[in-house]
Amino acid sequence: MRYQERREALAEQLRTLECDVAVIDRPEHVQWLTGFTGSNGAVLVSADGEALISTDGRYTTQVANEVPDLRCVIARQCVQALLGEVEVETVGFEAEHTSYAAYTSLDNGDIAPVPMVKVIENLREEKDAEELDALRRAAQVAVDAFQSLIDDGCVSAGRTERQIAADLEYRMRIGGAERPSFDTIVASGPNSARPHHGAGDRVLEDGDLVTIDFGALVDGYCSDMTRTLGIGDVGEERRKIYSVVLQAQLAGLEAARPGIDLAVVDAACRDIIVAAGYGEYFVHSTGHGIGIDVHEAPFASTRSEGSLRAGMTLTIEPGIYVPGVGGVRIEDTVIITDAEPENLVPLTKTL
Repeated sequence: MRYQERREALAEQLRTLECDVAVIDRPEHVQWLTGFTGSNGAVLVSADGEALISTDGRYTTQVANEVPDLRCVIARQCVQALLGEVEVETVGFEAEHTSYAAYTSLDNGDIAPVPMVKVIENLREEKDAEELDALRRAAQVAVDAFQSLIDDGCVSAGRTERQIAADLEYRMRIGGAERPSFDTIVASGPNSARPHHGAGDRVLEDGDLVTIDFGALVDGYCSDMTRTLGIGDVGEERRKIYSVVLQAQLAGLEAARPGIDLAVVDAACRDIIVAAGYGEYFVHSTGHGIGIDVHEAPFASTRSEGSLRAGMTLTIEPGIYVPGVGGVRIEDTVIITDAEPENLVPLTKTL
């Protein structure tokens, strides 16, 4: 069972850290380790691979259905309840997610806390077959919704950014999404020069560039993709910007192979944009992993360390954002394989 295998992988890390147990209460990681999707819960994993779960009384039936293989301790304060079930000297906690209040509850004089830095994040980098299938489903829901939005002529002059975002999110939901995987971005005209604009009340006009960044959450897994569209004739400079970003994005896709340094993938995109004279307008990294979080390891940037491995996911999303002119971003999500990457976003890239 995949959850047991994940807990065993965590247990191996605990043995390396010389830690008796770990207590995990970040909801995404509780789900990854057990399958439990409630909003309040924690899981204790010991160095020998044994585990307990805890949640409160609202989820008694749900936890029994979702986690039939673990004994559950019903309590409101899940971490404390789990620690009350064991006698240990050291307990691991997720240093980047545990609050100060939760940390002080661990440091009670009898138990020595051991910080775990990116331990589970690193275990999550390479996706198993079930995770990859969930990512494919999440991507397909978003792709189908966007394609129907375009086919129905819903991105046009006279409509507001907010209307388009709501229309797209509705189509994702009726197509099977639990919700959008993040707040949909529809950035038109001057707003397209703002990478994380959102979606406001601006009305689309002829000559606009419109960047739409969106994704669906399906079975607990996210998708993420971006396309930039032109409303009517966008003019020579905006067409040039689009062409440069497209060249950069295709170069990034070509570079995304196992064994390639993440910084090299970033450089494959960035070098083209710099050579075209727009380097100062590429203001973010080239890509990130995707899974139960919409942004997760690995990350492809100028500062990245490490290399790609088969089973990883990565977005390739270079962009140029010129104030007063507009912006372009094109983004696909790929699965790294032993050969050519599997692109989950088979949408056209014509302006």
